[in-house]
Amino acid sequence: MSSGSLIGRVRQLLDRALVEIRDPTSRPVLAAARRRVDEPLRVAIAGKVKAGKSTLLNALVGEELAPTDAGECTRIVTWYADGPTYAVTAHLTDGTTESRPFRRTSGSIDISLGRPAEQFDHLEVRLPSARLRRHTLIDTPGIASLSTDVSLRTMAFLEAEGERAAQTDAVIYLLRHMHSSDVRFLESFHGDGLANGTPVNAVGVLSRADEIGGCRLGAMTEASRVAARYASDQRLRHLCPVVVPVAGLLGAAGATLREDEFRVLAAVAGEPMTEVIEILLTADRFAASGAGRDRVLDRLGLFGVRLSVRLIREGAVGDSADLARALTEHSGIDRLREVFAAQFVGRSEVLKARSALAVLDGCLDPNSALAADAEQIRASAHEFVELRLLHLLRSGRLPGTEEQLAEMDLLLGGGGGAAHSRLGLPADAPPSRIATAARTALARWQTVAEHPFSSRELRTGARAVARSCEGILAAETAAPAQG
Repeated sequence: MSSGSLIGRVRQLLDRALVEIRDPTSRPVLAAARRRVDEPLRVAIAGKVKAGKSTLLNALVGEELAPTDAGECTRIVTWYADGPTYAVTAHLTDGTTESRPFRRTSGSIDISLGRPAEQFDHLEVRLPSARLRRHTLIDTPGIASLSTDVSLRTMAFLEAEGERAAQTDAVIYLLRHMHSSDVRFLESFHGDGLANGTPVNAVGVLSRADEIGGCRLGAMTEASRVAARYASDQRLRHLCPVVVPVAGLLGAAGATLREDEFRVLAAVAGEPMTEVIEILLTADRFAASGAGRDRVLDRLGLFGVRLSVRLIREGAVGDSADLARALTEHSGIDRLREVFAAQFVGRSEVLKARSALAVLDGCLDPNSALAADAEQIRASAHEFVELRLLHLLRSGRLPGTEEQLAEMDLLLGGGGGAAHSRLGLPADAPPSRIATAARTALARWQTVAEHPFSSRELRTGARAVARSCEGILAAETAAPAQG
């Protein structure tokens, strides 16, 4: 990445700050911020107790890692990051670190803490994982826990505190039944973003979606309707514009399904239909109906069991590999990965740059040349302009017709930073089609920006949207030359 890019300019500013600032308190903070811009994006998974955070993390990574029971480790913020080998490091509240022994128990990593949970700032679990190379996933204790200190530990980690910037760049927030406490949490994660006019970097997940509708086979269809209703709620839209229904158990099982589990399900599917109906009537009846079925129920949930049995009986799947793919497809995890890539990975550099500038704000003299340069980056970088406008748009403070606002949201990167996403085109759209659509959009928004009847706010937004279209065109023009 060239030094002229946003992240390159932020790197240079951090390097200058490390040379010019001699304050012993600020230097380690700046050094950590400098390392952070070259590290994977940090994405926290947050939500209420029993929302399914650890299960979702396991599904995203494709491996049973995070413990899903209510053990001591679930009370501690735990980072999962790519590494050359499995290793666990404890970061203590006194600033020291120590390696911790661990073992694999039923797939998950069982860490021996050796001391009370209150003495840990966070745990860091390293493992070889292609899915963790571009982002570090952070499992957080449940919000609204019966234990106040557990809830506060999550809030302290996610929020900026004093002169300390938030330690995470973005959040996947798990909803079950939308509650005022969910909105309050998302507003608190905004931190000073509201004052700066930048939107929260959050994606919502309607978690345990398979339980909606009593685990009936149409549960995921019903969950999609509920998620769409949440996403259109004005209280949530400017804080969390995308809500994806996900059955975390199905996603995790699809990544780790074992042959013996398939055999248990196939045996049920082979029973007479009257017996199948009786066995699948409730979770208790299924668990008690044969050896090993309680374990399969724990892994797939009642909806997953019912879906699997139907797919096997109908001949839609023939072996464990087929069933694993089907469970993944029905879980919604692939859709979440698409949203994750569009909302987070695709704009990782601007999110990391934003976090780094927040650190600099806490370390620099407001009247210094370094502070002036930081403000210049924040004010002039088009990526930040887009984020500010997205916030204004989603909070209802940008005028325009419904069609104009919907197109602005897309062109500003609200649905993802890729050119095809901004233009509402399929992912396989050829460069010529992308360029044509960008030129058409550019002309349309230039007209809006110059129209005498457009309000001042709309003209300002239209000029920024036109600049985004110019960026798409420049990239599409340069692509053949670079190839």
